Amino acid sequence: MSKLSVVVGDYAHARPLAVDGYEVEPVEVKPVIGAYRRMIRDLEFDVCELAPTSYLMALQAGVRLTGIPVFLNRRFHHADVQCGAASGIRFPGDLKGKRIGVRAYTVTTGVWVRGILRDEYGLDIDTVTWVVDDDDHIEGRAPGNVERVSDGRSLGELLRAGEIDAAFSGNAGTGRAGAPRAGWSAPAEQPAGEDGPYPLFPDHEVLAADWYLRTGIYPLHSVIAIRGDLVDSDPGLPSALYAAFAESKRRQAEAAPEWSALPRLGKQAKQIGGDPIPYGLRANDVSVRALVKFSRDQGLLDADFPDEPRRLFADGDYPDA
Repeated sequence: MSKLSVVVGDYAHARPLAVDGYEVEPVEVKPVIGAYRRMIRDLEFDVCELAPTSYLMALQAGVRLTGIPVFLNRRFHHADVQCGAASGIRFPGDLKGKRIGVRAYTVTTGVWVRGILRDEYGLDIDTVTWVVDDDDHIEGRAPGNVERVSDGRSLGELLRAGEIDAAFSGNAGTGRAGAPRAGWSAPAEQPAGEDGPYPLFPDHEVLAADWYLRTGIYPLHSVIAIRGDLVDSDPGLPSALYAAFAESKRRQAEAAPEWSALPRLGKQAKQIGGDPIPYGLRANDVSVRALVKFSRDQGLLDADFPDEPRRLFADGDYPDA
């Protein structure tokens, strides 16, 4: 039986994983983001979770990988922009000409948020200086209005010092420092309040729900990628791998019916009125097309890059799951 090295994050709905015809060898990489670049640049693993934007850019760059429409993590992004206490920012239009911190320009969270700011609120994202403290997984596509932190300080430190006007929160910004590595973390983010950063959208949950109802876009993360040579030698592998992820999720739901009621997933299930982690092509058609559009608009994908989901994943059987 062939062995299959698999790297995914710590998701209850993705373990255990049993793929027909293969012996699965889980590979732990913490943080899992640290595996993305290793997969894209060196094809180090047989199967690896990737950021969706990085996956699309890798396809465009001709990296020998393909994928299946399994998105292990989903989240809305209206809460992700935190404004400096003295920035004076009150509305999205106030971001024009400002300096905003983000881990790397091509991180998927950044693509989603810039797309929302551009399409929903009319912000000219080219007027913003994007301040980064890490490399892109695929380099050469970031625009000229990206500035690299040169003195080793974290984005959180810069935000508190008033040297950037706003920043993304969590792993996309102030919740860590530098490139992903073991023990990847930064000092605790400064609590919101009179002297700390505050959200650009205080009513972010209402806005996210309204946006979803109007657009049908449910921002996707964590797509599953496979080495292309493995699919060449076994064209049935994508379908078998998809079935394995679907079965793992089904078993988790059966063993622990409350799994999708965890605070964030439960909230998102209510916002979309259904499964908070949907798999498949049909269930994710609108969201995949939106991510391609945002990535093209932001210069990360060529204008003629396809947005038809069937063309972006390996041939296979992918019933909604």
